[in-house]
Amino acid sequence: MKDQMKLLLMGAALFAASLPAQAEDKPQAEVMTSWTSGSEAAALDVIKQAFEKRGGVWKDSSIAGFGAADAAFQNRLVAGDPPAAKQAVIGLANTDFVNQGLLTPIDDVAKAGKWADVLPKSILDLISYNGKVYLSPSDAHGESWVFYSKDAFAKAGIAEEPKSWDEFFTALDKLKAAGLQPVAWGGQSWQESKVFNMILLTQVGIDGFLKIYVDKDKSDASVDGVKKTLDILGKLRAYVDEGAADRNWNDATAMVITGKAGVQFMGDWAKGEFVAAGKSLGKDYGCMLAPQSPGMVYVADSFSFPKIAGAASQKGQALLAEVAMDPAVQVEFSLRKGSVPMRTDVDKSKLDICAQKGLELMSAGKIVPDQALILSPQQAGALNDFVDEFWTNPSEDSASGAEKFFAIFE
Repeated sequence: MKDQMKLLLMGAALFAASLPAQAEDKPQAEVMTSWTSGSEAAALDVIKQAFEKRGGVWKDSSIAGFGAADAAFQNRLVAGDPPAAKQAVIGLANTDFVNQGLLTPIDDVAKAGKWADVLPKSILDLISYNGKVYLSPSDAHGESWVFYSKDAFAKAGIAEEPKSWDEFFTALDKLKAAGLQPVAWGGQSWQESKVFNMILLTQVGIDGFLKIYVDKDKSDASVDGVKKTLDILGKLRAYVDEGAADRNWNDATAMVITGKAGVQFMGDWAKGEFVAAGKSLGKDYGCMLAPQSPGMVYVADSFSFPKIAGAASQKGQALLAEVAMDPAVQVEFSLRKGSVPMRTDVDKSKLDICAQKGLELMSAGKIVPDQALILSPQQAGALNDFVDEFWTNPSEDSASGAEKFFAIFE
């Protein structure tokens, strides 16, 4: 009996001793994002649940506001206490982190998942640095969309989507006459620069847009296009309410959802807010490209992986990279966030008409990258500052504004 009890006690001790080791062996990931709105949080939860189902331990460190999240992330890096993963925009913004040796490549995961076979080459190039894959892309967003309230349009007597800028401003006048707020405006510099870009694309076309941002072209055609863009942007001031300054994008979306405002210029992530509010596309709200747009400005999200100690965290990084690129996860994530999957082999049947239109434009090459993908962080920040200064200074004309715009690239 004593021998049996001794064996039982020894077994219990060995079992107890093994528990911490087993817990430590589980993949772990502290994930830092700025996805805190209702739709963003719901989308992130798709990845979290898939991560946990595969044995991972998830810690959420989301911070409202992309700039605030970036600042917190950089502070953590400097302090030598980085999270396991950070939501990141693909492109040049990550170059400095890679060159300083602060990020971990995920080449093994990418090769095992055959990412080169299922991602557009342009996207694969933008998640790769120095010949290695560093980012796991989660979704892409079109940024040339105008969302509108069906009820507001009906009250104002607007029967069709405006096809030109002249028709668009006529529609805004009708909304104003009907006692509605014409434009739900988010008065933050990053939102304003996105409106600038979607207007610029309508004025200079796809080739002209790339000449300006990639080639830094300052020909007469480019300068004239920027002037026309600033003229249209300036004209929008008359249709924005006094409370727009510093308004968050999702608060502006809520104005359209409730029918208080007619339209909002925003990336397709705004759809997620409509979905979360129980609104139906085509019935309660509509989406259209900015008037006269020949294509779409796009941006793409991903996860980056800081160099971090600990086998569990390193396993967590690999698991998260794999989960974010899972085809089923990408579809469910996009449905909640209002985005487009990055993989070309996903089931597109569940996507709404706006997402399918976005995929058509991407497949046809009728897309141009957001400035964050092709400009240095310093230039992208300077662009945001420039647009905000122009917007808040109605006395500035488009000619002097154009000079300041091109000075960003000098």
